Amino acid sequence: MIIRHRLSGCAPTPLADYLKALGILRIVSEQLDHEARGYWEGERFVLVSKNTEEELLKFFLERYEPTPVVSPWNKGSGFFADDPVLLPLEASTAARFSRIRAGIHAAREHLETLGTADRRVREIKREATQKEMTKGQKEALKKSAAYKKRLADAEREFKRLKSDLIPGLRLTWRGPHREWMDAAIVLDSEGIARFPALLGTGGNDGRLDFTNNFFQRLTELFELSDEQGHPTARCRAWMDAALFGSTAQALEPDIPVGQFSPGVAGGANASAGPDGDSRLNPVDFLLTLEGSILFTSTSTHRWGFNVPSRASAPFAVGGHSVGYASASTSEKSARGEQWVPIWSAPVTLAELRRMLAEGRAQIGARSATEPLDLARAVAGLGTSRGIYSFQRFGYIERNGQSNLAVPLGRVVVPDRASPRLACLDDLDAWLPRLRRQARDKGAPARLAQAERRLGDAVFAVTQHPDEPLRWQTVLLRLADIESIQNTGNGYAAGPIPRLRPEWVSAADDGSAELRLAVSCALQGGAFDKALRPVRGSGVRRHWVTLKKGRYATSGNGGQQRLLPGVDRVLQGRSGVDDAIRLVTRRLIEASQQGAGQLPLRAARRAGAASSDLARLLNGEVDVDRCLALARALMAVDGVTWSRAPRPPQASQSAEVPDDAWQAIRLATYPSVLSNGGRVGLDPAVMRRLETGDAAAAVAISLQRLRVAGVNAAIRMGSASPATARLWAAALAFPITHSTAAEFVRRLDPHSLKETAA
Repeated sequence: MIIRHRLSGCAPTPLADYLKALGILRIVSEQLDHEARGYWEGERFVLVSKNTEEELLKFFLERYEPTPVVSPWNKGSGFFADDPVLLPLEASTAARFSRIRAGIHAAREHLETLGTADRRVREIKREATQKEMTKGQKEALKKSAAYKKRLADAEREFKRLKSDLIPGLRLTWRGPHREWMDAAIVLDSEGIARFPALLGTGGNDGRLDFTNNFFQRLTELFELSDEQGHPTARCRAWMDAALFGSTAQALEPDIPVGQFSPGVAGGANASAGPDGDSRLNPVDFLLTLEGSILFTSTSTHRWGFNVPSRASAPFAVGGHSVGYASASTSEKSARGEQWVPIWSAPVTLAELRRMLAEGRAQIGARSATEPLDLARAVAGLGTSRGIYSFQRFGYIERNGQSNLAVPLGRVVVPDRASPRLACLDDLDAWLPRLRRQARDKGAPARLAQAERRLGDAVFAVTQHPDEPLRWQTVLLRLADIESIQNTGNGYAAGPIPRLRPEWVSAADDGSAELRLAVSCALQGGAFDKALRPVRGSGVRRHWVTLKKGRYATSGNGGQQRLLPGVDRVLQGRSGVDDAIRLVTRRLIEASQQGAGQLPLRAARRAGAASSDLARLLNGEVDVDRCLALARALMAVDGVTWSRAPRPPQASQSAEVPDDAWQAIRLATYPSVLSNGGRVGLDPAVMRRLETGDAAAAVAISLQRLRVAGVNAAIRMGSASPATARLWAAALAFPITHSTAAEFVRRLDPHSLKETAA
């Protein structure tokens, strides 16, 4: 008979409860039911076993054999003193503690010489603390050359022996105590010990030694002097609460838990008073460490030699304060983050080990080393392995300088990988450079904040890749970064890299703002025979000053300065003002070059639609958002735009701009009109609009259209000064030849008939 045990005492958060669930599955599978399976159902763990609830309790109370979590490399583990906890376990005779006794014996075999060296150091130090010596004598002894030399030699010998300890243990240890060592310590390619953050620094967290506390909890749960190792009086209540979440009073005061469960770790504001003690179920601590052993950190080479050591643990990456509400740019996460999988299909212990052993993530050809990398890798997984989400934990300094495994939210694994996420590949090399600039000691706070907001936006889009507004948020944050770089901060990271045209499809929410932004961003002054924009003729140079794809600078080394750029006129403050500056600058360039046209031409399939321009002129478009999107979309590769997927589709609205503005638009059109006429460039039209004189601008435009053979039915037009400036700004959004023909037909239907005749 198969029984599903819903273990209410095991949840995805805190980390202690998650590891406890894995510890239960591991112990039951190894020592009781080899066919046991486990999975997550909502916020609790389900153990599938042939044993009843009472049989499970009886097993843990009477037959459970604890894993020998011995850490002889740590001074606080009890091996370097007559520890009152370690000695009783070593002297016990119960069969259930035989593995622990074997682990202690295996450790002591390597510690005899090291212990002698440690005692030698202690004896030398004790010489300067003898009670019969005066304070002056003690100070004189400490300062004497002979004393210093003896102490230095003794400490040097101790450090040498200690550095040889871990490689020696790895060569000779076998059995369950080796499993603990593999989870707590990793040896890099040079034989140097590295410590995955899940178990602190080799099995201890500050002054808290996990090994020694593990042994202390055993003394509270079991009778060590008993030949059977029977449970203590309160052990059943503790065990029942840990496994099945019973309401028994199972939390004991003054039991340290370390980083695994911040909610019960005590400290400031942990109770109704100013301070509170830590409170913990002793069984929880035992099972937490039993579960942590599954995160074995052995194959460091699979991550690449240049990856930080914390990445050696399954699903472990560096820290980055993005993607969670409580993030702060000043928050420290030196130990990085740990992500743990949540799966829905029952798995055996062997399958779980395999899942964790493969717990690495790739972004293209490189390993994931940051939370954003891992979020992207997770978004590309799909649910083929049964993992439906990851619980994210960050080892963050809070409550003073304590490192706590703080839950940072749940990352959902999508049913299928979205092809839109490939757009983020364009930012692969750029984002790490930007992050380094933002974390630089001299970086301004606004750069750090902007980089974090960008990280939040990218993180959100990995979870919701089919929501265009999420992609627009990424584009807006990219524009914010370049705005800060234009002030001379963080420009060493480089500008937004070249973006693929699919960014437009991903961000297309059907809004006029997005369509107009595309028309503004992708326009150019010159096009080749295939109607592709000639590089350098676009409008991006009016926003950033580049040289060979990098920011143009002057000076050398640390004396480099960002060049201002005479044609960089966009400021990123007001959309209307920036649009006017763009058109005005191009008019100046046209006058300097003797050109008779406004050099702003619509890219193929990217002209502004008549209905969108009508909405813009009616005040229904957020021009600030539109220009901000355009500043980011200027990085889209205009040459490949002609091969892009389907461009944003224009609205089916029959709205058209005011006839007076249509006349102004045609008077500044850069190509031959549909009737064969050509309107020569007259900067006076733009000057009149800038100053708010719409009537004069319309009059000049109508006059120039008549010269070009367009006899408009209207004879005059006027608008308020604010509207006149909006009319000027609308000229920054180029129209296609078909739209221009539509305007000619509306203003002078007879001109087209005459041309056809």
